[in-house]
Amino acid sequence: MSTQADHGRELVPRPAQTPDALRAALAVVDPARLEEMQATKDEAFTKAVEWQSLSPVRSWVLMWARDIEIARRPDLSARYTRAKGDLEHEDSTVAQEALRELSAVLDEAMKAVSE
Repeated sequence: MSTQADHGRELVPRPAQTPDALRAALAVVDPARLEEMQATKDEAFTKAVEWQSLSPVRSWVLMWARDIEIARRPDLSARYTRAKGDLEHEDSTVAQEALRELSAVLDEAMKAVSE
């Protein structure tokens, strides 16, 4: 597990960017997504073989590291959930702000795991 900046209470430390570490963290913060994780891992490894490139595997690692970053940090998780809930709001101004906020959350999480 790596160190990270203080974002308040975190459910688990930021995991290393390895399949086993990511899976262990996901099992704590969002176990309902474990099957989805395995399915997307299988797809990434299949593409890696077909393309003769590690790009699909690296993308898989970063996607799950980002999603786990959001789930392990209640501050980001709350912002993410609120923004997703407002994406289809009848007021287009609210929906547009929700899209901006969702993008900001995803960007913040990706930046955190890319450091």
